[in-house]
Amino acid sequence: MTRTSTPQTSTTTPTTAHTWDSLVTAALLGTERRSGTSPRALLDEAAAQTLRHRAGLRPAPAVALPEPTGEDPRPPLPAAARRRLAMLLTDRPGTGTTRRGSTPDLLELLPQWLAAANEHGYAPPPELLPALLDAARGRTDLRPQALAFAGPRALWLGRLNPDWKFALRATPGASAALPSPEDTERVRRLWEEGLFAERVALLSIVRAHDPEAARTLLADTWGSERAEDRLMFLDSLRTGLDDADEPFLERALSDRSRNVRATAAELLSALPGSALAGRMADRALSCVALDRTTATIIIEAPHECDPAMERDGVVAKPPAGRGERSWWLGQLVEAAPLDRWPDRLGGRTAQEIVALPVADDWQGELHAAWCRAAVRQHDIGWSRALLGPATAAGAAGPGAVSLAERAKLLTALPRGERAEWVGQFIAAHGLSEAFQLLGVCATPWAVPLGQAVVDALNIARDAGSYPWSFSGVMGLAERCLDPSEVVRLEALTAAVEEPEGSAPGAGGYWGEAFQRLAGTLRLRRAMRDELVPPG
Repeated sequence: MTRTSTPQTSTTTPTTAHTWDSLVTAALLGTERRSGTSPRALLDEAAAQTLRHRAGLRPAPAVALPEPTGEDPRPPLPAAARRRLAMLLTDRPGTGTTRRGSTPDLLELLPQWLAAANEHGYAPPPELLPALLDAARGRTDLRPQALAFAGPRALWLGRLNPDWKFALRATPGASAALPSPEDTERVRRLWEEGLFAERVALLSIVRAHDPEAARTLLADTWGSERAEDRLMFLDSLRTGLDDADEPFLERALSDRSRNVRATAAELLSALPGSALAGRMADRALSCVALDRTTATIIIEAPHECDPAMERDGVVAKPPAGRGERSWWLGQLVEAAPLDRWPDRLGGRTAQEIVALPVADDWQGELHAAWCRAAVRQHDIGWSRALLGPATAAGAAGPGAVSLAERAKLLTALPRGERAEWVGQFIAAHGLSEAFQLLGVCATPWAVPLGQAVVDALNIARDAGSYPWSFSGVMGLAERCLDPSEVVRLEALTAAVEEPEGSAPGAGGYWGEAFQRLAGTLRLRRAMRDELVPPG
């Protein structure tokens, strides 16, 4: 037997509604402002009005039940993994104090669990979907994995509960099935009539199938698009960017929107063979020369930012505290293809160029611009040169390369080389400067990197400092250390004798921190094993 809810309508009169409003006003402002009304009398009146309101409701036609969601063809979770997911979703963050004790933070393990479950292609237990969507509602970083795991039922639930509408916004084309890229008639109709999210998803699908057809779609409606939409469409060209995109991007350099022009210039500068990259290189190389007598780089920064430079993406007005000439120079060097510099600077390699002295304190500006160029152009050779040896004295790289810039340079290196470099850096400099660098390493961390982190934490404990001085690194270790490292951690969980001059109680706190880290690694290993299908 199917039960349906029966909505009701109210016969509340305008006079009654006015009376109720006056009661609410009196409750908010205080009964002393309503002559002749005591708090008890106010409550009695509110009870009487509530009863009158309920008695005045009358039946109305029942609302039709929603259509049932479709079946999820993916295999169900193993029983142990289902219980684990329920445990992760019911965990709550701590009180926010600096001392967390030895209990693992289960909520921080949920992203890893979801990634592993999606990798195995499991379907979620329907009864846990509300808790999963509630968790994703409060954490935007959780949404991509959570929605992928929830599957089509997330869209069904998102249409029923306003709290979960993010599932519809985060899923392009959720309100309609996207046509096949070969169905040119439906593609054209959806492109001209669809919602913005559907059009973005459609453009990505068509571009992956036929880049020229995607550019044609963009060109046909470009002049009538809103500036913010043009910017988003242009940004979608980052995926699969190649030389065939250059003519369209060149036209976008004359766009009405400054943000659109800047994005087009950035994309063109990522194409070393583009005309814009050539123009920027000519400008940059004219500002940089080599004094062959002293083997020193000489800089003559631009004296003006002309209209042609602005059209090619150079922002004329510098931010507060920056000089105009250095601001313009940095933008030119950043956009210039790196393979043009060896010929300009005596046929030297990237490593030899970075080692050259730079006159008149221009080294910081020049090296920082080369860093941005190496990241934009994904140039491994220049990234290695600008990073320099991990064991070099001081935490900064060659010249004035900051830790933030070194972290970006590391992303250009293969994951194994990246982990090796950061491990050597930690061994030489400790953990105090390593947080940004660890954040760009692939997970789980390679064994040498994990060992370097554990050794550095042990050294910090022996130095007598508090563990929460390294809470960021500890948090990363809980999520990124290979679970096999738990064997080495076992010896560090016991309390140790505190060295003279150490912070009071630090030894006990370190014992708790290592116990929590070891417990988290055991949990991650158990989570991994529970998701593996039997046999």
